[in-house]
Amino acid sequence: MTDTRFRYQLVEAYIRDMVAHGTLRLGERLPSLRQLSRTLHVSLATVGQAYVELERQGMIEARQRSGFFLCHDPDLLSQPKGEGAIDPQPRGVSRPELIREVVDTVGRQDLLPLSVICPDLSLLPTKTLARLLQQQMRHDGDDILGYSEISGDLGLRRQIARYVATMGIQVDEDEIIVTCGAMEALYLALRTLTRPGDSVVIASPTYHCFLQLIENCGLRAIELPSDPQRGISPDQLEKVLQRQPVRACILSANFNNPDGSQLGEAEKQRVVALLEQYQVPLVEDDVSGELYFGEQRPTTLKSYDRHGQVLHCNSFSKTIVPGYRVGWLLPGRHYDRALEIKYTTNVSCPTPTQRAVAAFFEAGYHHRHLRRLRRSLETHMRRMQSWLGKTFPPETRVTRPAGGSVLWLELPNQLNAVEFFVRAKALGIAVAPGPIFTTQDLYGSFVRLSCSGVWSERLATGLEQLGQLAWQMREEQRNDGR
Repeated sequence: MTDTRFRYQLVEAYIRDMVAHGTLRLGERLPSLRQLSRTLHVSLATVGQAYVELERQGMIEARQRSGFFLCHDPDLLSQPKGEGAIDPQPRGVSRPELIREVVDTVGRQDLLPLSVICPDLSLLPTKTLARLLQQQMRHDGDDILGYSEISGDLGLRRQIARYVATMGIQVDEDEIIVTCGAMEALYLALRTLTRPGDSVVIASPTYHCFLQLIENCGLRAIELPSDPQRGISPDQLEKVLQRQPVRACILSANFNNPDGSQLGEAEKQRVVALLEQYQVPLVEDDVSGELYFGEQRPTTLKSYDRHGQVLHCNSFSKTIVPGYRVGWLLPGRHYDRALEIKYTTNVSCPTPTQRAVAAFFEAGYHHRHLRRLRRSLETHMRRMQSWLGKTFPPETRVTRPAGGSVLWLELPNQLNAVEFFVRAKALGIAVAPGPIFTTQDLYGSFVRLSCSGVWSERLATGLEQLGQLAWQMREEQRNDGR
């Protein structure tokens, strides 16, 4: 009897390991009884007993004539809810020192980089790009060492036009401006649309570099609360447009950084329609749009633009090659002004890297690479989510995005995120504290964790240390009577 019990528990443990390592994901079919019987060298009855027990626990479900499917990961933490309401008062950025301290962790080899969103080098097509760059240098000779056109290399602009057509965006190469990453695209868009003192609408929380950019342009932010699962509310956007003079709106509709939120298709259409109605230009950041985990890429806000009022910003930094800093701007009806600001900013982008990326797309390498990258990031994120559930206090909450490469984690008992950041850094781990993602006094117990790496013993140990830190801070809080 003891033997039989031990064997079916081994089968249970095997299934739980598959979930923890991301090999088996929610909604996926488990191995058949016969297949697992052969793999683990146990009887069909033993596997059947294990599956009955997992079904009783609510972890798996049987479907008639289809087998067993994973319906619940017992280690997943609950999801956080949105925080805050519409901020009626336009605000400047008030935390530049804290933002600078977080940004200074970029590139630090002595820190586990959970504050940096950058694909691990092992996930990138480094050898292919190096070979293509060498080929371009050999074939084009002196020509590649000169300036490209201000709007960007023509070959690259043609490839971008074909690429964005797969997103439902129809433009030709003369409507594209190549930029040094998405941040330059956003800078050009804001400089094109605004003047110092203007107010712009942003989601809350939002990418801290957006806030720094708004500050550097002398603008003020009106924050709309974002729900981690649904994004901003079009109804709340309309209320702001009715009450406030707004010069532009900046949104990431697909896998917003830091909360991973995604607007539904109907909401995207309504947002674009509302902004067209009030004649407010929309700046779209879609750098994570290609990192979807489902069967189909989510649509862009630009795909619903009928009047050239959506300025689409994007780059290859999160998907193909961060160091090349190749991005683009689709400025719509604002093209001439955006190009003028471009050539008074940095003239043009480096020619060699533009040519290499163009060759990468022309050869069709991007299709296979992006499929592999999406699979890797999804598996890595699911494993991190499960690991956080094992190591953090059970009151902790964490998001479950349908794409992207960040997790938005709410510490238990309203623990101080800035203190957590400082103490984690002392342990050799970099995280991003929630207060840097807002101009308001919000997200004081949230941290953002990057999921763009690969699993390693160093990462597992780091997450365990963060979990222990959360337990320790929670215990200290209880002892202090807070």
